[in-house]
Amino acid sequence: MAFKGRREDGTAPVPVDGQIIALLGRGSRFDGRLAFEGTVQINGVFKGDIVSEDILIIGEGAEVEGNIDVGAVVITGSVHGTVRARRAIEIHKPGRMKGNLFTPALTIEPGVVFEGNCQMENIEQAFERQGPNGGALAAPAALPAAGPK
Repeated sequence: MAFKGRREDGTAPVPVDGQIIALLGRGSRFDGRLAFEGTVQINGVFKGDIVSEDILIIGEGAEVEGNIDVGAVVITGSVHGTVRARRAIEIHKPGRMKGNLFTPALTIEPGVVFEGNCQMENIEQAFERQGPNGGALAAPAALPAAGPK
């Protein structure tokens, strides 16, 4: 991803082209499904699914709960759910991520809280094993029980 770096106020990095096509501002709340083209930034509360081939920015103070399937995502807010990014995921402080990540490229800045799993290889196959609504990955084949024999 090409970003200019953090804004002067310390919020999420700005895309090189600088074109954010939509913004869910602080104090805003949205429940539902979001599909978009271009770059979208969420600074409010979003609950639901987000789908795009492009860039999603989850700003500082934002709260997102749901499944995200995008080209790339930058997180400085709080996300609870499954995130799949075809190109890259960046998590910057004070970002919080609780859930599973699927991406070929991952950047986590010191000070970030990440609780979950990450898969960086064979992400297409891994996502196909997901349950309905982006649930946990299906369990692998049973392993032999551990312990004394």
